[in-house]
Amino acid sequence: MKRVHVVAAVIEGDVDRRQHQILLARRPDHLHQGGKWEFPGGKVEPGESVLPALQRELKEELNLEVTRAEPLIKISHDYPDKKVLLDVWKVTQFHGPPQGLEGQEIRWVCKSQLGDYEFPAANVPIVTAAQLPRRYVISPEVGTSLSAYLDQLKATVASGAELIQLRAKTATQSQWEAIQRCVRELKSRYRVEVLVNSDIAGVDANEFDGIHLTSRDLQAMQRRPEGVRWLSASCHSAEQIACAERLGVDFVTLSPVFATSSHPGAACLGKDDFAKLVCDAKVPVYALGGLKAGHLDWCLEAGAQGVAAITGLWAKSMQ
Repeated sequence: MKRVHVVAAVIEGDVDRRQHQILLARRPDHLHQGGKWEFPGGKVEPGESVLPALQRELKEELNLEVTRAEPLIKISHDYPDKKVLLDVWKVTQFHGPPQGLEGQEIRWVCKSQLGDYEFPAANVPIVTAAQLPRRYVISPEVGTSLSAYLDQLKATVASGAELIQLRAKTATQSQWEAIQRCVRELKSRYRVEVLVNSDIAGVDANEFDGIHLTSRDLQAMQRRPEGVRWLSASCHSAEQIACAERLGVDFVTLSPVFATSSHPGAACLGKDDFAKLVCDAKVPVYALGGLKAGHLDWCLEAGAQGVAAITGLWAKSMQ
């Protein structure tokens, strides 16, 4: 069965002037997966490049002229009656209000409400990718000064970080209580989601927005924990990514891409192997290891969700 190459768009707009919303379209009932919601797009014609195909489809379907777009995620999915490759782009600038030119219902939806809509199975990783930022900040250890650590955490969030993993494994119980109080305060003021590393004992994960599994905990876990908004995992190989997909994690970090001072002598994936593993993955992947914010463009070209880092992002400007 031939795999159908489809281009799709996660179209962002400031519709309510408070947060970005995503444009969805409802598939006509008579089509494959009819009645479900999807991200607008269509088939890539033979010999056609992906971006021109995206621009053509959005003009034909929605009367939109795309002026800025970047790769988001590629997903191969096999339905019982159809094989598809979804080539998904994030559209952040366009001209013209969207119109359902083919009679389809369209709707602006807040990112936080995407889970309330029924999508075709192939779209599920796209729903996740649409809600995730380009940068995944990982905290260092607390060090000798808790107050300095908390100041850095506040500065990181204030500068625009939207997704943070707290990985302070050597922190004491009293230090963690102070960290949790700080997180509550930050979440009341900023739109930020905070995960806690699974290797930290004695911390109530329910206080946070999710859990980041170490590769060891990933391979030991039999089923996804209930009631967890975000479940992510550290992966270092195709086998571990496959394990994460079977468990139902939302996204993974893949490392080390380049050499790091924290793991001297560790074998690095390099650009080519990293890109190949990302291409085969069915969940969003963050690049980790020897990376900084300046590596973001390369990561996007490789198909990654974005960059994950400690020293490269912690207490730095997210702009």
